Formats: sequence, C-alpha cells, structure tokens
Amino acid sequence: MSVIKRLSGIVQAKANKTLDKYEDPRDTLDLSYEKQLEQLQQVKRGLADVATARKRLELQAQQLQATAQKYQSQATQALSQNREDLAREALGRRAQIATQLEQLKTQHDQLVTQEDHLKTTSTQLQARVEAFRSQKETLKASYTAAQAQASIGEAVSGISESMSDTGLAMQRAQDKIAQMQARAGAVDELMASGALDDLSGSSDPIQAELDKGSRDTDVELQLAQLKCQMGLPQEQQAAAELGKASADQGNGNQDAAAEATVVDGESGTNDPFTLK
Repeated sequence: MSVIKRLSGIVQAKANKTLDKYEDPRDTLDLSYEKQLEQLQQVKRGLADVATARKRLELQAQQLQATAQKYQSQATQALSQNREDLAREALGRRAQIATQLEQLKTQHDQLVTQEDHLKTTSTQLQARVEAFRSQKETLKASYTAAQAQASIGEAVSGISESMSDTGLAMQRAQDKIAQMQARAGAVDELMASGALDDLSGSSDPIQAELDKGSRDTDVELQLAQLKCQMGLPQEQQAAAELGKASADQGNGNQDAAAEATVVDGESGTNDPFTLK
C-alpha cells in the first residue's frame, strides 16, 4: 500500500511540475475572472427569480383582497334582503380569504428578506469582480513586462534556447572550418615532403631525381665558395674544380642535345611515337 501511495505521489509531483511549466498566469487570471462573472450572473438570476415570485404573491394578494371585498358586499346585500344564510356564507368565505392572505404575507416577507440578502450579495460580488478585474489587468501587464525583460536578458546573455542553438551552429561551423584547414595544411606538407604522390600525373620520378642531383651540386658549390671566402685555400681549389666539373657537365649536356637535334633533322621523322 505504501508503494502505491509513494508512486501516486511521484506521478502527482511530475504532473504538477509539467503543469507549472505550461501554465500561463494570464490565462489562469482570465479563467478566474470568468468564473467570478458566472457567479455574479447566477446571483443576479436568483435575485430576479425571487423578485418575480414576490411580485406574483403581491398580485395574488391583490386578487384575494378584491374577492374579500366582493364577499363583504354580498354579505351586506344579503342582510338587507333578510338572507342571513347567504350573509353567513359570504362572511365565511371572506374569513377563508383572510387566512390565505396571512399565509401569503408570511411567504411574501420571506421572499423580501431573501431578496434583500441577494441584493447585498450581488452588490458585494459586483465590487469584488471589479476589483479583481483591475488587479488582474495589472498582474497580466506585470507578467508580460517581466517575461519580455527575461527574454531580452536571455537573448543578450546568450542563454536563451534560440541563441544557444545559434551559438552551437556557429561553433560547429568553426570546428569544421578549422578541421578542413588543418587537413589541407597536412596534405600540403605531405606532398611537399614526397610522402604523398601527385595523382594528377604531373610528377616524373626521373626528373625528380635529376632535380635533386642539381640541387645537391649547387649546395656543394655554394658551400665550397663560402669556405673559400672564409680564407681556406685548399677548399677554394676544390670549389674551383667542382665549378669546372659542373660547367663541363652542362656543356656536355648541351652538345648531346645538339647532336640529337641534328640526327632528328637528318632522319626526317617527327613521329612522336617513334623512340629516339
């Protein structure tokens, strides 16, 4: 039994928390005001019903008074004609009407008391409804202003839901941009170091080796010249010989290229598919 009671309490707490989240105080105030108006209308309808019943009793009493006057006249007329029996009967009926009038008067007094009570209640309730209406509008305006101030504060501080979503989107975009920039830089470094081949087909391994040899020769030549400038005679002679060898190699390459051109001219063929 305690488990069921505890579970019921948990469910009720969750339900109250959910209702508090979605409840708008302005709607609650409007609903309370409408209920008070309904109560005021009910009191006014009750007051109208009581006043109607009171008026009906008054009309009925007037009719009985007229009937009593008629019986009084009939009794007088019967005595003038020496008809005591008719006079006695007329007076007896008049006495019954007097009893009915007494009963109607009692009911009428009760209705008057009830009507006065309903009038007082209606006046008090009307004043209460008017006061609540003014207070309701003031509370609604205060809540609207507080809600707007809170929304502006959340937007400025960046803790609102929409601003948080925007901030997260910007952060994700910046992270992706940084990741792509790092990837592009890494690929460039790997391609420059030769760890990755150029898939476009523009690289030639033979030409790369030749270029590397030329760069090594230039480096050795510059190193020898630098040592010569620093006052090392033996190194200067080695630099001169190295420069001469490099020059001879260049001239040999030019002569070989010239001879290949002459041979090609004599053969008279320009077929690119023919191995030269």
